[in-house]
Amino acid sequence: MKIQPKLMPSMRLWGLLLWSLLFLPGCDRDNPITTPQNKYLVESKQVIEFSKEQLSQQLSALSPLLAGLVRNGVKVHRITYKTKNTDGTDITASGAIILPSTTEAAPMISVQHGTIRSDSEAPSNFSPGTEAYYAGSLFSALGYIIVYPDYIGYGASKDLPHPYEHRESLGSASLDMLRAAKEFLKEQKDIKWDERLFITGYSEGGYATLALQQKLEQEAAGEFNLRASSAGSGAYNKTAFMNYLINNQTSGVASRNSLYLWVLLTYDRIYGLNRPASYYFKEPYATQIQQRGKDAVINVSLSDIMTDQFKQGLADGTDKAFLDAVADNNVYDWKPVTPTRLYHGDSDRLVFYFNSQNAYDAMIKHGATNVSLFPIKGGDHDTSIDKFLLGTLEFFTSTN
Repeated sequence: MKIQPKLMPSMRLWGLLLWSLLFLPGCDRDNPITTPQNKYLVESKQVIEFSKEQLSQQLSALSPLLAGLVRNGVKVHRITYKTKNTDGTDITASGAIILPSTTEAAPMISVQHGTIRSDSEAPSNFSPGTEAYYAGSLFSALGYIIVYPDYIGYGASKDLPHPYEHRESLGSASLDMLRAAKEFLKEQKDIKWDERLFITGYSEGGYATLALQQKLEQEAAGEFNLRASSAGSGAYNKTAFMNYLINNQTSGVASRNSLYLWVLLTYDRIYGLNRPASYYFKEPYATQIQQRGKDAVINVSLSDIMTDQFKQGLADGTDKAFLDAVADNNVYDWKPVTPTRLYHGDSDRLVFYFNSQNAYDAMIKHGATNVSLFPIKGGDHDTSIDKFLLGTLEFFTSTN
């Protein structure tokens, strides 16, 4: 049948309409329009809120000067997020995010906490008397968004062993926490992040801060606007530290030895060495360490209880597996591009001052032009914290 010319426009219109009805739904089925899902953030929950007056009262117990610095109240959130364990498996970790009650766009500080021994001290639990409770509240009360990772082994991942002083996992858990924090902040209506990021930490937190900084600069340079890094009293040169412990008399204080044991046993586990304690230590200490691990009470210099076999293997380089494990955790021999401060008490009897001196020297040798070393004259590990905090605050507030 011959189609009349006057019907052609109408049929062409219906044909186009039919084609669109058939084609467009097919595209929707193959490529549905969906809201982007969070890649790292799993869940968030507000756990507590403090008014400006409540914070001033709490901080006045520490120092009237601190109480006078409070500018705003804060809200504390606990988040869980996706990261990876030391063996590469997917796990859920946690941390705290402390938001200032302000209408102004706020910068962010990622605080890597120092050594803790119980889950109750984890930032996400926000227990009174802990580092996160006081330091986190103070910095947020000054107008900063505070991100406080628990690390692996605390909070949501408390059933896993904490990888104490393990460079890779401390860095990755802290970086993934920042990524989750970015997703969390996109969902918030009461706070705006100005995109600036500062990072800091003391002791294990200082070590974790440099591990995080190295990852941010070398693996995630386009993700964050990192403006400054302040690390205090960290054990950055693991190789030199281990050599010193093996070849020199140290204090023999049991609590300090416990931390040194913790590092050694962590590396033995993570790097698959799985040696008996008797390989490293003489009796009767080996049996106690085998049974109690880092909680063994050792009140003599570690250099006195290490076996001749272990010492010789390190001295002549034949114990390559252990030496490589230690060297893999060095976090000092690289070139930072971010303005960086290293604070350290020059009389530190727990984490020896040469760690920061060696880091500074190596970074300058690599060509870094914005790294500064701040020795704290006469400062021990505990007595140097206040000057580190005040110096860090001055550093961050003076950095645009």
